[in-house]
Amino acid sequence: MKQYPIEGLSPRQQTLRKIKGGIFISLFILFALWASPWWLLLLPLLVDFYFTRWINWRYLRSHPNPLVRSLGALVEDILFVVITVSIIFTYFFQNFAIPSSSLEKTLLIGDYLFVNKLSYGPRAPMTPVAVPLAHNTILGHKSYLDHPSFSYRRLKGLGKVERNDLVVFNFPTGDTVALGMPNPDYYTLCASYGREAVWSDRAQFGEIVYRPVDRRDHYVKRCIGLPGERFEVRNKQVYIDGKPISNPTHMQYNYYLQTDGTALSQELLDDLGINDRDLQLIYDYRSFQSGANPEVESYLKHAGMTFAPVGADRGYGAIYYLPLTQEMKARLSQEPYVKAIQVEIATPESSGLVYPVDYKTPWTKDNYGPLLIPRKGMTIRLHPAALAFYHRCIRNYEGHSLETRPDGTILIDGEPRTTYTFAMDYYFMLGDNRDMSADSRYWGFVPEDHIVGKPAFLWLSLNSERPLLQGGIRWSRMMRLIHDK
Repeated sequence: MKQYPIEGLSPRQQTLRKIKGGIFISLFILFALWASPWWLLLLPLLVDFYFTRWINWRYLRSHPNPLVRSLGALVEDILFVVITVSIIFTYFFQNFAIPSSSLEKTLLIGDYLFVNKLSYGPRAPMTPVAVPLAHNTILGHKSYLDHPSFSYRRLKGLGKVERNDLVVFNFPTGDTVALGMPNPDYYTLCASYGREAVWSDRAQFGEIVYRPVDRRDHYVKRCIGLPGERFEVRNKQVYIDGKPISNPTHMQYNYYLQTDGTALSQELLDDLGINDRDLQLIYDYRSFQSGANPEVESYLKHAGMTFAPVGADRGYGAIYYLPLTQEMKARLSQEPYVKAIQVEIATPESSGLVYPVDYKTPWTKDNYGPLLIPRKGMTIRLHPAALAFYHRCIRNYEGHSLETRPDGTILIDGEPRTTYTFAMDYYFMLGDNRDMSADSRYWGFVPEDHIVGKPAFLWLSLNSERPLLQGGIRWSRMMRLIHDK
């Protein structure tokens, strides 16, 4: 069999190439043993590329036609980059952009960061046939094939999910998506509008699609509840197993802020880091002929607020609605024109549907639970309330059929059952921007097979509310490690 050695290499260069090849092949074998033995099928090709040279690897680069040589070199370079970056994104690090304000002021809209998949161990690919470097869509079309698909398997990582970790995960209720209205999630839409309306009204809700676990949208939240713990919120304070826990440093609540009519200056808002999109002026005395206004009074009463008029000619002055940390609240309280700051109080009406959306509870985002978080190997007794809390875990996440007969008998995979034992760990995630976060209080638990990784490094931060060269780039946030506090 003919060999195709690389011409023009000196003996020293040939030796260096073999040393480099030996190191690379050794690392590749270690990677294959960690990731999957299937990777070892490529080992003969690597050995031939560096040592035996039975394949003419430089056929395109040495072709007599200059156009073929140029195109061949370009194709080789593109393939090398795509394959290398795909491996890095799948097993080590992946780029991620912050899409919402749920973690303000910890992570901001417009932050671009790398997610460390080694923190908890990367998942082996579950839908491997896909357009490289695309997540679930490309040019408006699905970017992957549903088959073949593989069961969940997580490789060994550096640790496990701990309380207060910032975690990137696939959106659990993103298994079914109304493309015309992806937010709120499909199950909340069905509870609000009715399933038949969601499926029939394509003009409003769009096409209904299913997505496998690793192709569901990415979310980032803070892990508050761990497997086996009992999660509860009382008057906005989180309790775990009946004990209050410490709050994140940059945690925010929504407040109503009243001034004597003086407007909050842009300089002050910028200094506090309050975005334009987060600030709402809900009352300004200049907008009304008389000082007080029945509509505003009714609104404030409904919201549980008790502001007093600031003067006969100024009514309630000016009232703003905005999220604040405790530090920001203290700073604003010192302004002489600020008359009152009251935290928003959630009611069942203002809080909206909370998890479980198809089961009536008195819970709100401010007073929620207690709710037991499933743990792998934990067994629960099955009854109507338990099914309401855990039927998604049993059916959607762990893949069992679930049926309740008219006589109350519960069938799992066709067999009568009175108990169920969970096969996975689950987590409860919250946003630091507590009153502006669509989190586990609204869509439930995050299964372990949905965990992607941990935000590790922030490399770019853009403020879309400002011109690029006039505050649009947040220089102070860039090129730094991300901490959980």
